Amino acid sequence: MNLIAAAIAVGLAAIGAGVGNGLIVGRTVEGIARQPELRGTLQTTMFIGIALVEALPIIGVVIAFIVLGG
Repeated sequence: MNLIAAAIAVGLAAIGAGVGNGLIVGRTVEGIARQPELRGTLQTTMFIGIALVEALPIIGVVIAFIVLGG
């Protein structure tokens, strides 16, 4: 049962990160299309946002290991 819980935790974290990254990149491209002069600022903000969103699957893997160990 612990293996199923760990797999669900990692899977949902990966799905959430994928959706989040898609939204961030899509909105950034939309912003660049509207105001091309802000490209550098928008890309910097996008990369910071993606880094924060990518923390989610890492936390999910940590939780999965905790579930497996306990």
